Amino acid sequence: MIADAWSPATTERLRAAGLDPADVRRVAVTALEEDLRYGPDATTAATVPADAVTEAVIATRQPGVLAGMPAALAVLDLVTGGRFKAAECRADGDRLAPGGVALRVSAPTRELLVAERTMLNLLCHLSGIATVTARWSDALAGTHCKVRDSRKTLPGLRLLEKYAVRRGGGVNHRFGLGDALLVKDNHIVAAGSAGAALTAARARASGKPCEVEVTTLTELDEMLAMGADEVMLDNFTVEQCAEAVRRRDAAGAGTRLEASGGLTLDVAAAYARTGVDLLAVGALTHSAPALDLGLDFASHTEGGEGHR
Repeated sequence: MIADAWSPATTERLRAAGLDPADVRRVAVTALEEDLRYGPDATTAATVPADAVTEAVIATRQPGVLAGMPAALAVLDLVTGGRFKAAECRADGDRLAPGGVALRVSAPTRELLVAERTMLNLLCHLSGIATVTARWSDALAGTHCKVRDSRKTLPGLRLLEKYAVRRGGGVNHRFGLGDALLVKDNHIVAAGSAGAALTAARARASGKPCEVEVTTLTELDEMLAMGADEVMLDNFTVEQCAEAVRRRDAAGAGTRLEASGGLTLDVAAAYARTGVDLLAVGALTHSAPALDLGLDFASHTEGGEGHR
């Protein structure tokens, strides 16, 4: 039921979107194996002729931003062995109105029904993240500030969730513990001070970008004097962020400033207008509600051939 490989077109589609084909395959196979763990789809086998072919549409039932279509098509490719034909395929990042068609597809009915839930799980979850991110991006319009995600992701879905953030107009923070340095409160306690922590971090991994969390303007001044790449302003008020930007600019430092801690959409613009470069919002991934998408049959025939 799950093909050993998918078509070259699927690999190209994933790479063109900036997705890792191996990561998407791991996620897709894991999800499909959960559905098939107790055997083939008994309901579909009992009700759908083996040679039936169906045209179906995936449509949104609420406004939102699409994300995850290349991954959803990869799932369908794995289940059908490439025997499907996609049309009216909207691009990730597109804004959809209620009733808008994200995809029209023709495929063998049995295989389509096996793939349906995994396809929708990915599309609904990732589109939900893109939709929430787009709301933040819209709120920051007219400023240079960007909304940025965190590592608060579901296990196994980090690359896809961070992809969805990008499709919604946000930017990504580090992907793991080893690609960048983030000195937070517990590291500072362990090292003795923020300055000591930054010095130790640079000595161990001098080629990697480093961000340091501060809780006071005094700590910020120390980081600016040491030339920190980025400083996270933890739980700073709007007024404190504005002062932090003033001090950064007065120091002539190239340090980027990121506001973090309890930020909500209603205050996003106010923080952005202070001149900070980034807003850290873990809720982009850990709390985004799924976008309501559904798959409905448009036509159904028996004795047909699936299409690639």
